Amino acid sequence: MRPDISPSTCPIPVEAIKFRMEQGGLTPKDLVPAIGRLNRVYEILARKRPLTLAMIWQLHEKFGIPAESLIRLTKPAASA
Repeated sequence: MRPDISPSTCPIPVEAIKFRMEQGGLTPKDLVPAIGRLNRVYEILARKRPLTLAMIWQLHEKFGIPAESLIRLTKPAASA
């Protein structure tokens, strides 16, 4: 991880996608080649489904969204 990026400074992946959509005038339909079917795009944007590694790669390659913004570091769940 780059020193200037930490979990607290990385945007939430969905917010990074929405920002790129807003900046580029993109619609959910434009994300279909990177994410899959349109209903899958809406599930991602509604945070009902996580991004897969393949989706992250495609969003980075096709739309120039920094991979660091699409990968959200989470703390491991505490064991019971």
